[in-house]
This record gives sequence, structure tokens and C-alpha cells, in this order.
Amino acid sequence: MFRPCIDLHEGKVKQIVGGTFSDDPTKVRTNFVAERSSAWYAELYKNDKLEGGHVIMLGPGNDIAARQALAAFPGGLQIGGGINIDNARGYLDAGASRVIVTSWVFRNGYLDEERLAQLVAAVGPRQLVLDLSCRRRGDDYYVVTDRWQKFTTLRVTKETLERLAACCDEFLVHAVDVEGLCQGIDHRLVEQLSQSSPIPVTYAGGARSLADLEEVTRVSRGRVHLTIGSALDIFGGNGVRYADAVAFNRREPAG
Repeated sequence: MFRPCIDLHEGKVKQIVGGTFSDDPTKVRTNFVAERSSAWYAELYKNDKLEGGHVIMLGPGNDIAARQALAAFPGGLQIGGGINIDNARGYLDAGASRVIVTSWVFRNGYLDEERLAQLVAAVGPRQLVLDLSCRRRGDDYYVVTDRWQKFTTLRVTKETLERLAACCDEFLVHAVDVEGLCQGIDHRLVEQLSQSSPIPVTYAGGARSLADLEEVTRVSRGRVHLTIGSALDIFGGNGVRYADAVAFNRREPAG
């Protein structure tokens, strides 16, 4: 299934090349900056009944835009980026269906099991999505945090996914090495996720055509959802018509 997104950077809806995202603004490569608001995109997704999309706050200065999106589509969007034990409940109360967490449950490159347990206790596993966005190192994929720049010790493996599945309702996985490049999905990672995860996964990174959506759905037997960003016409792309992605979902049985 197609899952929509609203990526926020400096308060605006943008599409950014994932591997370039850093504290240095001169290094960030941006594919698209929207003239329309985050709420406009949220209302679009609401009208087309596209639940399960995510709002990602890329850095500071995005709280107002994020809350505007949640208010426009209450219960229809997940939110991530800077989520922690102190603000998670507030975003759920503001209309998020689930909160997405990465960096807060990692410390010094390691998964902090105590922090994860605290967050699960605070919001419940059904309202939690674990972001296991990763980059490739050798033959393995490792979770990256802190604007996707810092490698952790956590490998994305069958054992990892099975163990963490009890803590959350879904995994979100950006393939950072291909994110925003519109050069095709990471087929190896998609296959690994579809074969290894006992719960649904939303994959993002590199999608450039409707064929990618069809392929991900086929390979995963509907268990991996696909986010399409920079290739979409509503984000300035020319690879995928948003209307075609919506039509695809209407043809596919709900997973």
C-alpha cells in the first residue's frame, strides 16, 4: 500500500536527500520546497482516506506546522522527529495516531532498553512506531540516528525485528542511502524486511515509479507499505502521479 508523508524542515514541507541531512545547512540537498502548508497536505490525505502516513520533523522549528497537520487529519497521521518521553503523549493528544521514535531510545550508539520500556509504558505499544531507518555498512544494515548521520550498533536483522515487534505496532524504515534520490528502491532491504518482520513495515527511500509500489506490494505480499516522496507530482516530481498512487490503494485489499 502507498503511505503518504509530510516531511518538515524549518517549518516548511520539503523533500530532502536523506544522506545529506546534517547540522550544516550548506550541506543539505533539497529536492522540493512546498508553497502549500502542512495542513493542506494533511487535508488532501484525509479526503483521499490515506491513513497511516507520517509527519517527520527534520530538526527544530517544525512543531507548529506538525500540529497543524495533525489537527487537519486527527487520528490519520503518525508523527516522528524528536519524540521522547516528555512530548509523546502531547502529540497523541494533538491528534497523532502513533508516535515514531528513534534517537531518544538510543544512547552512545546502543539501544537503551530502559528508555524503550519507559516509552512503551507511557503510550502503549499500539501507539508506538519504532523508526529503524538504516544505512548499509558492508553487507549489513545498521540503524542510524541523529539526522541519520550516526551509526548505532543495532543491525536490522530477523532477530532484531522479532525482538522489538513486541514493543510497537509498526516499523518505519528509511533506506537513507537512497532516500530522496529517485533512483529506485533498495530491493535487498525490502526483501529482508518482508521476510523478517512479524509486524507491518513502512519503507521509504528511492521510489521513482508506480512499478516500485507494485513491486514492494508483490514481494512483501502486502506486508511492507511504501512511502513515495520526491517522485510524486505533488512534491514536484514527475515519476508518480499522486492520483495513481491513491487509485492503487483503492484497488488493493486493506492489509
